[in-house]
Amino acid sequence: MRRWLALMLLLLASTGQAMAANVEGLRLWQAPDSLRLVFDLSGPVEHKLFQLDDPERVVIDLHGAELEQALEAGTGDTWVRKVRSGRHSDGKLRVVLDMQRSVSSNTFLLEPNEKYGHRLVVDLTSESARQAEQDSLMEVVREAERNQKGELRDLIIAIDAGHGGEDPGALGASGTQEKDVVLEVARRLERRVAEAEGMTPLMIRDGDYYVALRDRIRKAREGEADLFVSIHADAFHDARAHGSSVYALSQNGATSEAARRLARSENEADLVGGVRLGDKNDTLASVLLDLSQTGAIEASLAVGREVLQRMGRVNDLHKSHVEQAAFVVLKSPDIPSILVETAFISNPSEERRLNSAGHQRRLADSMMAGIRSYFRENAPPGTVWAERDFGPDEHVVSRGETLSSIAREYRVSPQRLRTANGLNGDMVRAGVTLDIPAGGS
Repeated sequence: MRRWLALMLLLLASTGQAMAANVEGLRLWQAPDSLRLVFDLSGPVEHKLFQLDDPERVVIDLHGAELEQALEAGTGDTWVRKVRSGRHSDGKLRVVLDMQRSVSSNTFLLEPNEKYGHRLVVDLTSESARQAEQDSLMEVVREAERNQKGELRDLIIAIDAGHGGEDPGALGASGTQEKDVVLEVARRLERRVAEAEGMTPLMIRDGDYYVALRDRIRKAREGEADLFVSIHADAFHDARAHGSSVYALSQNGATSEAARRLARSENEADLVGGVRLGDKNDTLASVLLDLSQTGAIEASLAVGREVLQRMGRVNDLHKSHVEQAAFVVLKSPDIPSILVETAFISNPSEERRLNSAGHQRRLADSMMAGIRSYFRENAPPGTVWAERDFGPDEHVVSRGETLSSIAREYRVSPQRLRTANGLNGDMVRAGVTLDIPAGGS
């Protein structure tokens, strides 16, 4: 009996030691309406979070944890003024965040995955910051409504750079992170949309922070977007895989094994980002968002075809048709939504091009050309584009195009195209920007 008790005590003691975890570092991600701190751990840890005011502090107690190095986070441009740590009288490791503003807090543990080990996530949100974000979204709507043409409004194009923050997305052989290159392409597309008469861009992510997949949908809907474009860079274990792809939502299964694989990996980004899967509101939102999307899917396929066709002029295509898969980020029931895989970042040649400012610009231009083409025929009533009396469209000539083919694409006569651009013949050089006369042929 004594031997049995001694063995049990030894097992309990060894279990307690196994629960001890080292805090290996602290990472911080600032978003417009929230702040995320991620403690990298050597193993799971018991913890408790509480807040103190006057001054504002967030306190995290970690049981049986040890610091590997001093924690450093927070400067004058973040919500955290200072991070302090020390050993509490009862042996707990106490981390104190001295805040520069009042926040609400939430914390949860994440298990290891392919990219990270054990993590303790602390999410801080500010009502004033959330209100500021809401005001910013509404300003996009108001900007789209302000127009000299009376009641007509701008089209709102939501541009979503994939991944971000602690989720780098796919990695290239040279270390290129998907989250970085797609943000650059997204910013270039934003500029093209802003330059177009009758269009207003809405950036879902404009910095290195993570936005949950459902929140990307929410931002687009609150901004009353007419189109949602999510920009990514694919990866595959075979470095020879290459080419651009465009995806729309599927409610009945993916169109290929590659589409299923890609949708699974993209949807798992929320597990990296730390979505609370037990949240009842998320569950209700999921049910509502899955209802009645037939019209939105048809429109998504139509705009996807236009974008894919133009992207084929600046990069090889992985598939010559728009594929479909169950991407969470495309599940808005009332906004046409596409996911663009710009290239395979796992392909060394395409990785180099993705890092090229010129290629990023060409990718953005091709997406913009497809968006323009779609809305020339499918602009919602009440928008500037539905009236077709705005300034000329633009087209950047790609290699192999002729004046006749461009005229057919925009449904204008070759003579009108020559007149609008001061051309004497049918020869056009690749890279030249042509004005496309408004109003059709």
